Amino acid sequence: MKEEVNPRKTSRAYAFEMWMNAPMPMVTFFRTFNVSRLVKINRKTGMKFNMLMCYCIGKAASSVEEFYLLPVGDKLMRYDAIAVSTIVANREGEVSSCDIPFCDDVSLFNQNYLRLTKQVAESCINHDLTDSMVIGTSALAQYEIDGAVGMYSGIFNNPFLIWGKYKRCLLKTTLTVSFQFHHTQMDGAHASRFLDRIQEEIDTLRMR
Repeated sequence: MKEEVNPRKTSRAYAFEMWMNAPMPMVTFFRTFNVSRLVKINRKTGMKFNMLMCYCIGKAASSVEEFYLLPVGDKLMRYDAIAVSTIVANREGEVSSCDIPFCDDVSLFNQNYLRLTKQVAESCINHDLTDSMVIGTSALAQYEIDGAVGMYSGIFNNPFLIWGKYKRCLLKTTLTVSFQFHHTQMDGAHASRFLDRIQEEIDTLRMR
């Protein structure tokens, strides 16, 4: 569910005043994660690496209050649920987007991920969860890129993460991720803590 809130009655009052009408209100951070554990889980269980990344992103965001607020148009909306979106190659050779509702249970999240991405790939129809605060992701897993900055359309203000192919070193596997967010939604400190939380979720992920 989502509802409009009075920005002045939230922790984002000052940011709303400062950044809602800015010509470029988006900020992009880059972070290199140690994803060795996710690669190990992928090999052991067969769970997709991209799904595991999306789960850790959702898990990290679910503990950050600012992720439940999002500027939409000229309003500030509060959500009670989070979803993680992934880009799916569909049967027509194009791409579609698929929103997966976040839940703490990684096995259930995996089931929803597989079911919904298959549905989108076959139907070529986006799966949108309009009542959830959606975190966008795009994985260019077959390409070695050093970073990417998302396009600001002025329509969608959702946070967005992009990554390419992970890199194997002698002792660890790393993945560089870009994180774009609207300054009204959060400040740099919130974004930095969120990225720290992703690494913590990666390091502590346990399979049941």
